[in-house]
Amino acid sequence: MEKYLENYHTWLENPVIDEKDKEELRKIEGNTKEIEDRFYKDLEFGTAGLRGIIGIGTNRMNRYTVTKATQGLANYIIEKGGQERGVAIAYDSRRMSEEFSEQTALCFNANGIKTYRFDTLRPTPELSFAVRELGAIAGIVVTASHNPPEYNGYKVYWEDGAQIVEPTDKEIIAKVNEVTNLADIKTMSKQEALQKGLYHVIGEEIDKRYIEELKKLVVNQKAIEETQKDIKIVYTPLHGTGGIPVQTILKELGFENVYVVKEQEKPDGNFPTVDYPNPEDPKAFTLALELAKQKDADLVLANDPDADRLGIYVKNTKTGEYIQFNGNMTGNLIAEYILSQKQEHKALPENGAIIKTIVSSNLTDAIAKAYQVKLFSTLTGFKNVAKIIRSFEENHNQYTCLYSYEESYGCIIGTHARDKDGIVAVMTLCEAACYYKQKNMTLWDSMLAMYEKYGYYKERQFSITLKGIEGAEKIRKMMQTMRQNPPKEIAGEKVLEIGDYEAQTICKVDTGEKQNTNLPKSNVLYYSLSNDNWCCMRPSGTEPKIKIYMGVKQQSLEKAEEKLNELEKAMKEYAK
Repeated sequence: MEKYLENYHTWLENPVIDEKDKEELRKIEGNTKEIEDRFYKDLEFGTAGLRGIIGIGTNRMNRYTVTKATQGLANYIIEKGGQERGVAIAYDSRRMSEEFSEQTALCFNANGIKTYRFDTLRPTPELSFAVRELGAIAGIVVTASHNPPEYNGYKVYWEDGAQIVEPTDKEIIAKVNEVTNLADIKTMSKQEALQKGLYHVIGEEIDKRYIEELKKLVVNQKAIEETQKDIKIVYTPLHGTGGIPVQTILKELGFENVYVVKEQEKPDGNFPTVDYPNPEDPKAFTLALELAKQKDADLVLANDPDADRLGIYVKNTKTGEYIQFNGNMTGNLIAEYILSQKQEHKALPENGAIIKTIVSSNLTDAIAKAYQVKLFSTLTGFKNVAKIIRSFEENHNQYTCLYSYEESYGCIIGTHARDKDGIVAVMTLCEAACYYKQKNMTLWDSMLAMYEKYGYYKERQFSITLKGIEGAEKIRKMMQTMRQNPPKEIAGEKVLEIGDYEAQTICKVDTGEKQNTNLPKSNVLYYSLSNDNWCCMRPSGTEPKIKIYMGVKQQSLEKAEEKLNELEKAMKEYAK
């Protein structure tokens, strides 16, 4: 008998599996393809936690796989003596998020570990904030971010409010993998957990403290007070967690003309108005843009369901059209605004720093240089950004982190959270819109002014999907070939340096001189080209894809687009 069929029958016979769940399994009896997909492997607990399709089976998100992960994490927390400090738990609007979060809390409680669970759904950045605010040893947020409706996930945060990184991640993964028998997973009733003082409900008090922290990050309240009546804002939470905190912060700062997309305001894990709730996808903005045109809005904003990321459209008053900003454009617009305002108000610290990822825009480098702040670059994933922030604190605040972002639509201002915060991004862009309105400029005008000041930087990313074992082998060979036969030029641009993040080296092509990346090993190749152009390639850590990034600097947007097209064509040739 095939292993997946053995696993299927084992679950059917296991007394731990609920009768209702067994009924779901009986309904797929004889459907070999479905049984195989559900049982051919265990849903992997990786460095980002769990993510998968909801359903019964070893390769699905369900109460058994979720509490298995929780039991492993509980064993680790007990080993570290962190039971009394407890775990903060949040969840989003997805199917089963509420149930998974409660099952998680009760598993921790049965292991003698305190929990602080939000009373209703909350955004991921507030969970990150709550971990540190409560002095918890860890945090959990039940979310699958912007994935399709059939997915859910389970993200683990450590005591600094950031997602787990080395060596903690590997130690926790080992503990989770040790839990092989579902009967070893502990639980208790909610009533017993409450009686024993293990289960705590949190809500309004943390909300207020979180909102107060955001308000401290406003750099020009006067601009809001003088101009907010002239700014029209359209916002959508895309059926997720952002609706209440976004409307709360904007109202408290004084914004009056905020129009929420009613069809998408109510949390709904089925995401009925979108194919999938991703603020990078123009289709997700269909209803918001319709409302924007009705209201003649200045800017259109959308958070993903757990509100850690933000997508925006900005009005071009010359054409009347709305222009989509990518993550790099938004990231750099916020960087320029914050640094310029801090400089103007003489609040720019001498040890100021900003952080970006290596695949984010080189325009950030130019902005940092202009304001004489230190720029740090790190690997993709916001947990790596958080690691640098933590190092600042461990080195007695050697640097003051002013701002961090990555090209995939996420940023944080300051250090109140240690993950992307789409709520603070909304707040700051609305504030910036007020400031530029005083100068008779839109956010698009301010973007053009940045290009005039620094150069026309433009970026693009594309992926090549290669499924299965053959696909994985092709991706491996592709990276191997590029390492063994490095290009001397790409699209007519000379290769100046090659960053091999697996070898942890950056090599100058002309001299062969090497320096250390001072970053963890990662299967990434980065090519610094002449004229401030660049390309980068890396296999995806979660999907059967190879991802290729590129950026250019030119004398106009048209020339930047031309050069990007040339680079994309060249990189697709290498990827064949």
